[in-house]
Amino acid sequence: MPSLKNLFCTVLTHAAPSSNYRGESEENRTIIQKITKGDHEYAVISPESMRNALRDILAQRELPTNRTRLLDEDQLAVEFKDFPNAETYADDFLFGYLVADNKEMKKQKRPAKRDSVLRMNMAVALSPYRFDATFHQSPLNAGKSPWKNSTTSALLHREVSHTAYQFPFALNLNDCASKPQWAKALLAAIGELSNVAGSHARSYFEMAPRSLVARLTPSLVCGFDTYGFDPAGGFVDLGRINEADLPGKEFVVAGALAREMSDGEKRRLGAQGVQFFDSPQTALKHLSTAGLGA
Repeated sequence: MPSLKNLFCTVLTHAAPSSNYRGESEENRTIIQKITKGDHEYAVISPESMRNALRDILAQRELPTNRTRLLDEDQLAVEFKDFPNAETYADDFLFGYLVADNKEMKKQKRPAKRDSVLRMNMAVALSPYRFDATFHQSPLNAGKSPWKNSTTSALLHREVSHTAYQFPFALNLNDCASKPQWAKALLAAIGELSNVAGSHARSYFEMAPRSLVARLTPSLVCGFDTYGFDPAGGFVDLGRINEADLPGKEFVVAGALAREMSDGEKRRLGAQGVQFFDSPQTALKHLSTAGLGA
């Protein structure tokens, strides 16, 4: 039986103004989706929107993908080239699928459903939402305009939050062993994650990592706080890395967290076997090689 290789990682993004994951509007007020944590509300971004962006990145890098978003329909819509096939299409392999009417899948002797190899959870804002909003004027289509959306101009009211986000993801690398290059491309895409939207978002907010903490381990659980970044960008659970608790040789620390760490703490963690990378993208490449081979 092969030894288990599980990759657990928490990503921290850069901070920037954000309004790119919205719910239903209230009249002309565009609402950021939020959750309550403690006494405050925090903006969130769904794993589904991040996974959709990852699909687009993989398609742009010419991996074989089955699903395509259709942008000219009256509702949210996608198109599939074929019935799902995890052996042929990278997105079916990595993100899973479900075919409710499975007659055709039975004929082709393929499973009608497949779990996602990639597990993700919500991206949660590091700073609480503070009731900030901006106002924008939408002009009237006047004069000889051949079409109109409204009979008057409109004042648009948009909620906005200046914050970084953190999100965890996990991969069982044994599940990726048959398609290691696809899994490596996925980790590279996470390192450059952008164009994550939701609803009618237009804002540009990079979800690529500013910092990350990762553990490559046979353990079935990560063992640390998956939302462990504090408002200053530190990661408290790194203090648990020692012979009696978390094994340092399984950990990678990268990005601003590695670059800005005190020399004393960096030496302590280095002595425990923690590996440091100034670049999160280099760290993800290292992890993909360590977990999936050269």
